[in-house]
Amino acid sequence: MNETMDRYRVEPRLVNPQADEGARRLMAYLCDMYGKHMLLGQQIGVMSTPEFEILHRETGKYPAVGGFDFMNYSPSRVERGSVCEDTELAIRHWNEGGIVTFCWHWNAPKDLIDLPPDRTWGSGFYTKATTFDVDYAMSHPESEEYRLLIRDIDCIAVQLKRLRDAGVPVLWRPLHEARGGWFWWGAKGPKPYLALWHLLYERLTVYHQLNNLIWVWNGEQADWYPGDETVDIIGVDIYPPARDYTPHADRFREALSFTAMNKIIALSENGTLPDPDRMLAENARWAWCCTWYGSFVYKQSERKEHDYSEEFTELAQLRKLYEHPYTLTREDLPDLKTYRLPETEEPGR
Repeated sequence: MNETMDRYRVEPRLVNPQADEGARRLMAYLCDMYGKHMLLGQQIGVMSTPEFEILHRETGKYPAVGGFDFMNYSPSRVERGSVCEDTELAIRHWNEGGIVTFCWHWNAPKDLIDLPPDRTWGSGFYTKATTFDVDYAMSHPESEEYRLLIRDIDCIAVQLKRLRDAGVPVLWRPLHEARGGWFWWGAKGPKPYLALWHLLYERLTVYHQLNNLIWVWNGEQADWYPGDETVDIIGVDIYPPARDYTPHADRFREALSFTAMNKIIALSENGTLPDPDRMLAENARWAWCCTWYGSFVYKQSERKEHDYSEEFTELAQLRKLYEHPYTLTREDLPDLKTYRLPETEEPGR
């Protein structure tokens, strides 16, 4: 393998030594295809979820990676009446042959500002909509704030256990976009964020024994990196201008620099889709992309069937992606429930 391709040689070992067979099979597949193909993904909407069907209508195919969100399972939203079915939708996507990734727009556990129109409880994951202090919480483990963090993590563990029990491995991307500071978990800088990351990892992996998780870190800057021992995959979120199909090779190389190890690099969120030919030409071979929902995919309409929106990615460009030999859709995936286990594993694991 030449030097430019050596960056894509990743050992299929997960940071959790107790990772279950489903997670290990998925990681083996991701390592096998990394650098050779990019998986096409799509995040579903929160209240309305027409994205998959619109893409199928326009391309004849479904995205390989389905993006879901635990946002409305957050206790401070549930107590205000929110409901969510993302767990059920994710199980269905997996059983139909797809790959599941989850983020968590974690509504702050308390201290929501509730000032309409843009600082309401419904936007309580944003720094602007809460006075919850993550630095205080992580510095005072005896406090109510810390106890509520544990409560919230335990509530999400319930959903992750439902996925585990259904045999679903999860590309788990919590505490995303921390560097930006627009989410409360990144509002106080790297130190409390890193402490929260390690708390989340320990609580889910050790206490709850959730061994179906592949940990995707999406902190976006080196000094927010929690260390190789708790990160399986590095994700980057990029929203370029409309119809700008750049492969973002500079951001890809930056992500490579976050660790001295070879880690899979994914375009964990995008608006406009990158051009596959340019990705290959510039050697920015993201493992998957996951287009955000709503106006990035369709025009708002009162009709039952929404029209595809060309505002960000033109229809011809979308179809090029879904037909390109470099990209993979759900129809192209192998049976991940029986995919080979990594050859590097010790006998008897």
